[in-house]
Amino acid sequence: MHGSAAPVTLKTSDTPSRGTLDELDLALVNALQMAPRAPWAQLARPLGVDAATLSRRWARLRDSGEAWVTCYAAPSQVSYGALALIEVSCLPQAREALAGQLARHAQAMSVELVAGSCDLLLTVATATMPLMSGYVLALGRIGAVTSTRTHLVQRVHRDASEWRMDSLSRDQRRDLTESEDGGSPTAAATLTPEDRVLLLALAEDGRRSVASIAAELGRPESTVRRLLHSLLHGGRAVLRCDAAHRYAGWRSSATLWMSVPPAQLMAAGDELSRLRSTRMAASVSAEANLLSVVWLHALDDLAHYEVQAATRIASLRVLNRAVNLRWIKRMGRLLGDDGRSTGCVPIDPWHPVT
Repeated sequence: MHGSAAPVTLKTSDTPSRGTLDELDLALVNALQMAPRAPWAQLARPLGVDAATLSRRWARLRDSGEAWVTCYAAPSQVSYGALALIEVSCLPQAREALAGQLARHAQAMSVELVAGSCDLLLTVATATMPLMSGYVLALGRIGAVTSTRTHLVQRVHRDASEWRMDSLSRDQRRDLTESEDGGSPTAAATLTPEDRVLLLALAEDGRRSVASIAAELGRPESTVRRLLHSLLHGGRAVLRCDAAHRYAGWRSSATLWMSVPPAQLMAAGDELSRLRSTRMAASVSAEANLLSVVWLHALDDLAHYEVQAATRIASLRVLNRAVNLRWIKRMGRLLGDDGRSTGCVPIDPWHPVT
């Protein structure tokens, strides 16, 4: 149902996990957030480590599931009504099995076990609003589901791919920015069928080589390189470096549902985006017309975040909270109990709903 996809299982590293990321790990993840496909030689000078060391370090982080780079369609490619957060309530004894089932849906970007007014929280993307309608209807036909509530996203004020760790100095960030490809982005045209093939090819490993992709697709490397450059510099796709949040020091997260007067919605969304702990901010079509996904070092920090938000936006009211108990899937990555990646179910908004 819903176009379930077989997950890609990741291999296990020969090096046992330490349960935390050291300073170089965090700096490397921060650098790849800024330049996800940068050659190791380009990152060597800003990070003060030779290219071979960076390559080995990343291989360990990737293979252990502690960090990864993925690729998915940019928010500009998802029209109104085709991106939604869906609250799901279910039979208590079916919660874990249902979460695992939903995580294998190609349209489910993220699946969370949460504490709050629902049991599961889904972030879902489909290519069109009719496909979203079909997904929601099919979701309601699952026997374990007792109720759903859908919040359609009107505008993404901040995408989580824009969030950065604070592991690099100002000079290091400047060096990375200066060494990046200076080509001007082209207009964000609509994704083509060729683009969508490349998105799926990069979903598991956003740093995958052109040669590897070309071999899989049976296309010349020069063609794949040209198409890839157009896709990644044309505003149609997002490359995102992520890390196992608990290992990186972010031990709690929550989604806040808020309300502001309609005339202040745009400004309020932009203001929320400026708060350090805001990973994502979006306007939604519901009584709670604004939401933010917040990453926290500890659950106690949630109250502080709400105070910050209320101080900046006097009219803001928090209507509900969904506190994350466990990520089952985050932006296509299947996650274990400790937050490490155990596999990948690529996000495919065009996948048919059955």
